[in-house]
Parts: sequence; structure tokens; C-alpha cells
Amino acid sequence: MILAEEYEKVFSDNSFGFRLTRSCSGAITRALEYLNSGLEWVIDLDLSKFFDTVNHSKLLQLLSDRIEDGRVISLIHRFLRAPISEEGKVSNKVTIGTTQGGVVSPVLANIMLNELYQLLDSRGIKFVRYADDMVIMCGSRKAAERILENVTKYVEKKLFLKVNKDKTKILHA
Repeated sequence: MILAEEYEKVFSDNSFGFRLTRSCSGAITRALEYLNSGLEWVIDLDLSKFFDTVNHSKLLQLLSDRIEDGRVISLIHRFLRAPISEEGKVSNKVTIGTTQGGVVSPVLANIMLNELYQLLDSRGIKFVRYADDMVIMCGSRKAAERILENVTKYVEKKLFLKVNKDKTKILHA
């Protein structure tokens, strides 16, 4: 809860998932606002197995940029690497990903993806995100294609995540 409070100050206004003051209906309302303003081309962005592929080193670096107490970073690192018990079987230590359903995973997901959202906000690109689902709103197909290419590069080269090219689509609303 303290981690979420600290980061709430820097999270994008277009991010709605896993936040106490945000909801799915708020995300829908924001998307409709963008559509009604004329942004009728939509990039439906799908991150491939997001929770399973979060890069621990990148996430810890992002956390260290804001959190000065190394003990907190160490604790989060231990959360990330903790073995998982399912159906009576315990896994080895985890080296990548965050546990879906884990108590700290939602806020860590927000922290990881906030880098992308801050970039989009700084460039005036309109988007709406709920959990690991995201739509980017554009004025033309050509703009959508260009933005998708740039976002894909950023996600894959800077955040070390993968855009699912089979599920990601550009659609006219």
C-alpha cells in the first residue's frame, strides 16, 4: 500500500488498472472521450504474457530510481524471486516475471508500464490502459501505424517485454 501511494503521484492519468481511485468504467469513459474527440483509429495493444515476462533487473532499476532505501528494493527483489507453491508443488526461485495474484504484482505492473505511459503522455499521444490491456487512440491509420512501430520498439528494447503481434491490431472505431 505504501509503494502504491508513493507511485500514485507519478502514474499517468490514463492508467486505470490496479489503482484504488480508478475503475474499469473510468477507463471506458476516457476511451469514449477520445473517440468522440475524433481519435477514431485505435491500436489495441497486447503485451505477450506480460506478468510472466517482467524483467526483474529492469523493474528493480525503475524502483531504485525512486526508492532510496536499499532494504525496500531488497525486499521487493525477494518477493519477485520467491518460489511459488501450486497444487502442493513448490517451484524453483523465479528469475523472471511477477506472480499473477501476488499481493505486490499489481503495483509492480503499474510501475513497470508507467515508463511507457509517461513517454506517450509527453508526446501528447492519447491512450487508455486497464491492467495489462491498452488502447492507443489516433487520428488516422497512418499515425496509428507509425505510433505502433515506435511503441513496439520501446516496449521491446527499453522495457524488455514483447508485443504480441498476432493479437495487436489497428482498428477503425
